[in-house]
Amino acid sequence: MKVTGTTEPLEPKDVAISVRDLGKMFQLARDKRTSLKERLVRGRSAKHDDFWALRGVSFDVERGTTFGLIGHNGSGKSTLLKILAGVYRQTEGSIVADGRVSALLELGAGFHGDLTGRENIYLNASILGLSRRQIDEKIDEIIDFSGIGDFIDVPVKVYSSGMYVRLGFSIAVTVDPEILIVDEIIAVGDEEFQRKCFDHLYKLRQRGTTIVLVTHSLSLAAELCDQAIWLDHGVVKGIGDVRDVVDAYLGDVNANELARKPLEPEPLEVTGVPKSPRRGSGEVRVDELRILAGRAESDELVLADAPCTVRIEYTAKADVLAEFGLAFIHESGVTVAGPNTTAGKFGLIQLDAGSGVIEYHLDSLPLHPGQYTISAAIVAHGHIYDYLDRAFDLLVRAESTVQEPGMVTFAGTWRHNGVVVKTALDHGADVNADS
Repeated sequence: MKVTGTTEPLEPKDVAISVRDLGKMFQLARDKRTSLKERLVRGRSAKHDDFWALRGVSFDVERGTTFGLIGHNGSGKSTLLKILAGVYRQTEGSIVADGRVSALLELGAGFHGDLTGRENIYLNASILGLSRRQIDEKIDEIIDFSGIGDFIDVPVKVYSSGMYVRLGFSIAVTVDPEILIVDEIIAVGDEEFQRKCFDHLYKLRQRGTTIVLVTHSLSLAAELCDQAIWLDHGVVKGIGDVRDVVDAYLGDVNANELARKPLEPEPLEVTGVPKSPRRGSGEVRVDELRILAGRAESDELVLADAPCTVRIEYTAKADVLAEFGLAFIHESGVTVAGPNTTAGKFGLIQLDAGSGVIEYHLDSLPLHPGQYTISAAIVAHGHIYDYLDRAFDLLVRAESTVQEPGMVTFAGTWRHNGVVVKTALDHGADVNADS
């Protein structure tokens, strides 16, 4: 895997955007004058701190590719996009954009509330550099794409927020940009309009439009982008193939999250008051449930596709036959799976009076990253000994981008004309080789 802090310069004919040693500094006033009277009496505040939102950023964006910017909130992504779009001027360094730039930053920011949607199309498109004749040729396409309908001749001040941004998006993407700057606003409007947005971005990519994209959706970045840059507090942590950069970023996030957890986490006690009332006759009771994730017992954070064991410690008051069951519930409320010993054809288990342990092991946890809860039950022929509904937390994270939608990964194989499809590794390609 090649994830570096700098990129080698490309041939000039291949570069749409070239950034070298870019820096942006803001001055943060420490003694801010909050009223006109204060400013007249006391003058402007001389006390300020220099804050570098970006420092030493260098990269090239190849023409016709989609380039992603990832990183935590406050890492400098939006500041960098605004410099690329010409909204901010850099404090130091250079930036060269070879092509007509259209920006999707704050949609509809140039709209005038008293003008109709149609009038704002002419106003906004002219700001983006189109002539009156060009706008005349595009206006029907813009109106149709926005889905505003009869509201196009109504003042935009009566538009809903969704109508407002849809019209702004429609103007920006139908002006045939050579370079498109997108800041976390792809998913605007309803489901139908979102699909139109993605379809149009795909068409722009097919036509050779260079796209620079900020998104907090790492799966979206991995799907749309060719290359990516990872920013952390204004400095470059990595540049390279998008999946390599996203995987490195996820690894850093996981490491930081684990570092914040205690080395020996407290066990998930259920002998006190559980999250929801427990019920059952009590001949057998769950004393404790532990998640064994290969690092430390009772670690609620586990990795997708990694080995995982759920251990139930119980106490039986007498010799009984019992069935053990679990339920994995997604944060949305959907029960993803409900394994139990009867469904697994193990049947009822003979329990002797006293304490015991039963474990449910997965060689590869099929759950996608997210927040889950676990329910535990001990039953026999419909009789409930003990039932704890959603009493245990399970936090699933990933070390690489999840390439499949949904909540779980199916362990299936693909066949083409009856032959199992080989991976790049099967073909002998070194997927980890430097590129």
